[in-house]
Amino acid sequence: MTASDDTIRLTTAQAIIRWLAHQYIEIDGARTRLCGGGFGIFGHGNVTCLGEALYGVQDELPLYRGQNETSMGFAAAGYAKQWLRQRFMFCTASAGPGTANLLTAAALAHANRLPMLMLCGDTFLTRLPDPVLQQLENYNDPTFGVNDAFKPCTRYWDRITHPAQIIQSLPAAIATMLDPADCGPAFLGLPQDVQGWVYEYPVAFFAEQTHRIRRQSPDTAEINDAAAALKAAKRPMIIAGGGVQYSRAVADLTAFAERHQIPVIETIAGRANMLATHDLNIGPIGVTGSDSANAVARQADVILCVGTRLQDFTTGSWTAFAKDAQLVSINAARHDAGKHRSLPVVGDAKLALTALDAALDYTAPAPWVQFAKAERQKWDAYVAQNVRPGNRPNSYAQAIGVVNELCDPRDRIVAAAGGLPAEVTANWRTRATGTVDVEFGFSCMGYEIAGAWGARIAQTQQEPDQDTITFCGDGSYMMLNSDLYSSVLSRKKLIVLLLDNGGFAVINKLQNNTGNESFNNLLQDCPTIPEPFGVDFVGHATAMGAQAEKVANPAELAKAFKRAKASEKTYVIVMDVDPYNGWTTEGHAWWEVGTPHVTSSQRVRTAHQNWEAERKHQRRGV
Repeated sequence: MTASDDTIRLTTAQAIIRWLAHQYIEIDGARTRLCGGGFGIFGHGNVTCLGEALYGVQDELPLYRGQNETSMGFAAAGYAKQWLRQRFMFCTASAGPGTANLLTAAALAHANRLPMLMLCGDTFLTRLPDPVLQQLENYNDPTFGVNDAFKPCTRYWDRITHPAQIIQSLPAAIATMLDPADCGPAFLGLPQDVQGWVYEYPVAFFAEQTHRIRRQSPDTAEINDAAAALKAAKRPMIIAGGGVQYSRAVADLTAFAERHQIPVIETIAGRANMLATHDLNIGPIGVTGSDSANAVARQADVILCVGTRLQDFTTGSWTAFAKDAQLVSINAARHDAGKHRSLPVVGDAKLALTALDAALDYTAPAPWVQFAKAERQKWDAYVAQNVRPGNRPNSYAQAIGVVNELCDPRDRIVAAAGGLPAEVTANWRTRATGTVDVEFGFSCMGYEIAGAWGARIAQTQQEPDQDTITFCGDGSYMMLNSDLYSSVLSRKKLIVLLLDNGGFAVINKLQNNTGNESFNNLLQDCPTIPEPFGVDFVGHATAMGAQAEKVANPAELAKAFKRAKASEKTYVIVMDVDPYNGWTTEGHAWWEVGTPHVTSSQRVRTAHQNWEAERKHQRRGV
């Protein structure tokens, strides 16, 4: 394979994989491989060349066999979250539908600012065999294909049309994925012929390289502006987002809040930034938040936002705050730091908090702090009652309370779309920081099991004695459950709490709350289903190699959970929950949804009028 002392003759695919295997990252003084391996499903678009290249590096870059390309991407996202964006996995898929199935996962990684590398087959560059199997022909632009659909949902996109291009493209992709401001998925389209073409690569290109994630220092003038705003505050608060964890600034945020006695509220992505028992942790904010955090947010005059993109579930579609409240936003991304007339502090959260602390001689007024703490105490009392078994029919909250009580503080908790993100966000009491992943950036049904599998792969590299626990509704389970099998095959144990409410119950709740009749969400309300019946989830999970059992109530759930903790295999616990009477009813901010302006239904008309009446509180901004 050697062409000379200075070059090495490799195929494009071989060169890509060899280069990836030689990339390292420094984490807390320790050096580890940057790419943790990959998830792959082979087809004619990637098996012959990329598959050949991967075969020789199985120890350095382990390849996990996927069951579905979408779930491979979800698993890669779960892995990146567990590693706090410091390591990533690649996904490889064939040309055509295999690659197209990764689109949803790419969008999830993009929305959540997560690194993921996609190495996907593409049509032949020569076009000699066109049209080929699974090729979409664009009559007026032969260069335009399925892979171009990834451009709006990736941070870096390239189509490799010559072997030499990877010398520039691979470092650029890695730089994007490791950039705190620009972090997101990277996509490389690999034409099937180009994958096998050879080139004499410089040997130096494959030298081991150790990366470090950049910490951008904030501008002094912006720090001074932020300090001046906080010094004038009578009712300050902090919003702690997911960026606090990615900056490894959890301890810094807590110390800053303590020194200045500023109440802290958490976003969905920022859950587990502070322990539930910390007296300055006032609870989660927003549409799926807490009465305590929302009460504080309505009265705050200066709001320090740290590492949050201020998504509408955080802001209550911009009704959660007083219209004249001054936002100060610390964020590595300029785009996020300047939202809604914020005073921007562009830079790393850890460095910015340190600089702001040094510039700030200030303590929040005691009456304001006592008000916030009193609100949190009332919310704690509500949650204690809300999760109590027997307080109403089986509910999500009761199941959350059982697991919260019995799990190890360092266990990883995963939830995603449907009703469970709201219920976990509102009811979970953090016992160790950085232990909760509620995927609500893109709100993807199906992330629950796949994302947990990816998190478990990462967790076994960090804390192998802990468990990954995922809360999953029956709707999400039916949408994407195949990585239950993956977890069994790879011996990456999961504990799955499968809570069955007979369909898409949270959307049915929204449907009813807007005055509409139940229709096509719960199985019993689907006119095209003559005789609804429940799935034998225990039998299904068992058939995929997991241990599984069904319980009748939270008391039985507690006993089953102990058995799951003791087991060495993936364990599924099924419990029916009430689709109507099991919801957390408090803690909600207004959320903007489209409601009919004209309708023949009086209920829908009334709901529309009531919904629109709250718009008067909406903050206008850019």
